[in-house]
Formats: sequence, C-alpha cells, structure tokens
Amino acid sequence: MSTLKELLKKHCPNGVEFKKMSDICKSIKTGKLDANAMEENGKYRFYTCAKEYYKINTYAFDCEALLISGNGANVGYIHYYKGKFNAYQRTYVLTDFTENILYIKYFLDSKLKERIDKEKKTGNTPYIRLNTLTDMIIPVPPIEVQKEIVRILDEFTEKTTKLQELLHKETVLRKKQYEYYREKLLFNDNFDKVNMSDICEIKYGKALKEKDRKNGEVEVYSSGGLIGWHNEYLSKTPSIIIGRKGSAGSVFYTDKSSYCIDTAFYINESNCNLKFIYYVLLNFELHKHKKTDGVPGINRDYLYNLKIPVPPLEEQERIVNILDKFDALCNDITRGLPAEIEMRKKQYEYYRDKLLTFKEKKV
Repeated sequence: MSTLKELLKKHCPNGVEFKKMSDICKSIKTGKLDANAMEENGKYRFYTCAKEYYKINTYAFDCEALLISGNGANVGYIHYYKGKFNAYQRTYVLTDFTENILYIKYFLDSKLKERIDKEKKTGNTPYIRLNTLTDMIIPVPPIEVQKEIVRILDEFTEKTTKLQELLHKETVLRKKQYEYYREKLLFNDNFDKVNMSDICEIKYGKALKEKDRKNGEVEVYSSGGLIGWHNEYLSKTPSIIIGRKGSAGSVFYTDKSSYCIDTAFYINESNCNLKFIYYVLLNFELHKHKKTDGVPGINRDYLYNLKIPVPPLEEQERIVNILDKFDALCNDITRGLPAEIEMRKKQYEYYRDKLLTFKEKKV
C-alpha cells in the first residue's frame, strides 16, 4: 500500500481527472445472437447474461474486452476476456480502451450495480441502457497508479479465492468423515436387521395450502423441508419426515410439533429410538432410489421393506449421542463457511472501494 501512496503523492497530489466512459472506451456495442445459440463442445466462448460462459463454433470478436450482462438476474455482471468469442444480443461488449482495462473492470465492479439500481424504475426489471455505460463518470489516475491498484486488487482477490477453496475443502472433508463414522456405527454386523414395517408405521402427510395456514408455532414440512408454520399439528411428538414426491427421498428430523403435508411421509412412533432410525435413513441415501418416470417419487412399500439394523435401545441411544455431536460439528462448519466468505467479501469490497475513490482534480 505504501507504493500506491508514493505513486499518488508523486503523480496526482491534487487529485485526478474524471472522464466519461465514452472518452476512454472507443467501442461499446452488443452481441447479435440469441441466448440459445450456444453449441455443445464449441470452439469459442459464448457470453450471455449468465455468470458462466458457454461455447459456440463461430466468433464475432477477436480482442481484449469487458462483457457486461445487460439484463436478467445477473444484470451488471462483468467478464474480462482476451481472444476470440461471441456474445448474446443483450450482452454489452466494451473494447479499445485508452486506460488499463482491468482498472476499469474493478471500477465497474464497484460502481455499476449502484448506477443500475438508481436508474431502475419502480416495479421494472433492471436493465442497462447504452447511456448507462457511456455517461458513467470514471476517475482516471495516471497509468502507473492504475496498474498498482490492479496489482493490489488481483492479489487480494487471489487470497480471498484461495481461502474460500480451503474452507470448502474443510467442509467436504468433515462431511466425509462424519458419513464414514455414521456408517461404521450404524451398520455393525452384530446387529439384528428387521424390515422397517416391523418397527414403525409410515404415515401420509395431509394437504395444507399456504393460504390455509394460520399463524402458530407448529412447523410445516414438505418434501423440501421446513416451509412454514401453522397452529395445528399432525404430530405432537418428535418426527421423521421423508420426501414422497418432488424432492423424493429427502429425510428430515424435528423434535417439535409438526404438520407434514401431502408431498411427504412422516414417522412419529416406533419401538426403536426415532433419531436412530433417522440416521439410518440418511445413510440409505433414499433420493438415489426414487422412481424417475413422471413425478419423482418414493413408494411406501419400498420404505417398509428396507432392512434396518436394530441394536439394543441402550446402544441406539449411545450411537445417537455420538452422531448428534458429529452432526453439530459439521453444521457449525457449514453455517460458518458462508459467514466467513461473506465477511471476506465485505472486507474486499471495502478496500476496493477505498482504493477506487479519488478527489477530483480542479481544472
């Protein structure tokens, strides 16, 4: 950072010149193709308004460019690319810069979304007009300063990316470790095995449309998990919820009063430890065994015929206690990962915005 301060002091002690984008970018146009023009295994990159790029066998551009999503959910998202490529008709292609192109990209990353939001009309889908870009005012420090800012932000971006990858690997490792021990604990060759029909009743959930739910503390579950609350319950005791159709094969556990709707089954009574059965069902990965013709689904008879290990109740409780601790550890890491990433993202954005803020030079 001291190098940047020295450069600022040397080259722009009184501030920097501010210019319109149209003065520093000599070509701003859009692609010509439909979004569905992509071709599998194409030779060239094809940029649409998505965050990822696709492939195509023809190219319309061969240059260094910034490609900006002009509308949709990712409006304002910016790609940098140098080479041959093609573009969707609502993707802006900016080329032929008089300044450092990566400096301009970092500035747009910092300020463009804010400009788009300001120009958005109430109730309308945000989009970019040509003058959104051409009239944008950009501080233009000397090229030496631009290069140093790019170097600093590149380095910060690389460190943040590496940290995110490390945190993700740690989460995957803990999850695999947890699954390994769960299987070892649950499927001991010395345990008797019985059909699931011998240890519990699998009940159908009941229809409950969102408009019919009343404010309450009863959890409402579908095959996708917790979807809301109601003031009546189907089960007052702990329950296992199993996705029947839609997200078929999903498995959830709650120790609260609950209402299971008709896309799922529920189990709330058993002569075994209910949490033990929940962990066994997780290990079966039921979502891999759903029927795929028509609406994905799990048949109750299929569930009833599953072979469930049944150790003594005391052993079931011991295993549940161990797996609860493992589960809590994995969940803590999983919850902590997005928080850590978000903190790093905000830290990066703070320094980026600070680096790209200049005093305007008085002419």
